[in-house]
Amino acid sequence: MRLAELSERSGVSTATIKYYLREGLLAPGRQINTTTAEYDEDHLRRLRLVRALIQVGRIPVATAREVLGHVDDDSLGRTIRLGAALWALPQGAEPAEEDPAVVAARREVDRLLVSLGWETARALSTLSPVHRSLVVSVAALIRLGYPWDAELMAPYAELMHQVAKRDLDYLETHASDAERVETAVAATVLFEPVLTALHRLAQEEESARRYGL
Repeated sequence: MRLAELSERSGVSTATIKYYLREGLLAPGRQINTTTAEYDEDHLRRLRLVRALIQVGRIPVATAREVLGHVDDDSLGRTIRLGAALWALPQGAEPAEEDPAVVAARREVDRLLVSLGWETARALSTLSPVHRSLVVSVAALIRLGYPWDAELMAPYAELMHQVAKRDLDYLETHASDAERVETAVAATVLFEPVLTALHRLAQEEESARRYGL
C-alpha cells in the first residue's frame, strides 16, 4: 500500500507517519522510486502499536523507540526479548534501600517467590524493574500498617500465574516472535487497565452478594 492508504487504514495522518519514520519508530517502506515507497501489513500492525504506546500509554518517543528496539532484536531468546521489551516500559519509583519497610517488603517478596517456586523471578530480581515495583508497593502497605506478607500475597500470585498462562496461550496464536512480543507490549499498555477494571467490578459484585446494596 502507498502512504495515503496506510494513513487511511490506520487513522494516522501522513505527517505523523513521516514523523514516526524519521524517529525510527516505523521501518522504511520498500522504495519504488525516488519519491514513492510501498508499505505492507507489518507496517500497519507496527503503526497501531506505536499509537498505543504514545497515545494510550503516554510513553515518550525515546522510550517507545527503546521498547521497539527490543521487540525487533531477534538475537535475543524469546523470554529475554519479551522481558527486555516490557522492562523498557515506564516503571515506578526506585525503592529506598535503607527504609525498614523496604527491607521488610523485599524479604516478604523473596519468601513469596521461594514458596511459589518462581526461580526465574528470583534470579532476575536485582535486574527486574517489575520486582522493584512490587517491593515498593508492598513497602507502602507495610508502612501504613497493612501486614502484606508472603502468605497473604501467595493466593493472588497464583491467580496471576493463571492469567499469565492465558496471556502466553494467546501470544502463541501469532506466527512470529516479533508479533508475539508486539502483542505482549500492546497488551501491557491496553489490557492491564481492563484487568484492573474487572477486578473492581468483581469486588462490587461480591460485596453486593455478601452484604446487599
